[in-house]
Amino acid sequence: MAVGQRVLESAGFRQEPGRLTRLRAWWEQEHVFGYGLITPALVLLVCLVAYPFGMAIYFSLSDYWVGSPGAFVGLNNYREILSNDVFRQTVQNSFVFTAIALGFKTVLGIWLALLLARNLRFKRLLRGAILLPWVIPTALSVLGWWWMFDSLYSVVNWTAIRLHLITAPGPNWLGQTAYAMTAVIVVNVWRGLPFFAITVLAGLVSIPREFYEAAEVDGASSWQRFWTVTLPLLKPVLAVVILFSTIFTFGDFNIVYVLTRGGPVNTTHLFATYAYQIGLQGGNLGQGAAISLFLFPMLFAVVFLQLRYIRKE
Repeated sequence: MAVGQRVLESAGFRQEPGRLTRLRAWWEQEHVFGYGLITPALVLLVCLVAYPFGMAIYFSLSDYWVGSPGAFVGLNNYREILSNDVFRQTVQNSFVFTAIALGFKTVLGIWLALLLARNLRFKRLLRGAILLPWVIPTALSVLGWWWMFDSLYSVVNWTAIRLHLITAPGPNWLGQTAYAMTAVIVVNVWRGLPFFAITVLAGLVSIPREFYEAAEVDGASSWQRFWTVTLPLLKPVLAVVILFSTIFTFGDFNIVYVLTRGGPVNTTHLFATYAYQIGLQGGNLGQGAAISLFLFPMLFAVVFLQLRYIRKE
């Protein structure tokens, strides 16, 4: 058959390419193939990010309740929540919660990464165990903490009483304002620490050993090597992990909702939990969307500043 095709071509008869061949040639063009590869990602972004975000903006500008479409009210929802004492308390809670939790995760994450970078016995097993708080489903792990902080069966109080750190019966961790915020911060640090430590560990192992050897030759102590070699070279990695950790912490929902549901007396409400309470439990979708959208400009400012720092580095 191939011989016959060559004879026909030599006689001036060329066979036209089939439809499948033309389609393949069109698809292999650089601009067509490139757009084809990014189309699934664009569809996901439009369906899962752009559309819900647009609907949230529409809800926040209307008097929208569950079962009632409502009417356009402009910025009325934003004015109402800004005059709400609970919302102002929520803003304060969010910044306090994020700042304290992020500070602990930064210090403990660097310390844990330095520990895991050493040549320890069962190093691989320890690294896997460190990841458990991060990979376990949030609801399940936080339920365990809820039991440990329970006012009647608190393992934390029982242990502290046996060690003579506190007197019986111990504090009501989830029923008193200061203790409740402490509890949610502790659980958030426990859950977010593995992500921080493993990411910093990846940055540590990429630092060339020659820098440490040069510092040792110059007589630098371990503390001086950390400040002059490790920390400056870790700054770009720390900026990225702090950026992601800030976003995760600021928008936390599961930990606070499972442990305290924003209580006691709204002292542990964050933006996500308060928006859920107003929008879904209370049925006022307009104000719930407005509360949730307050996260956007705050996170945008944080992301902008940190990305500028990363680009500068």
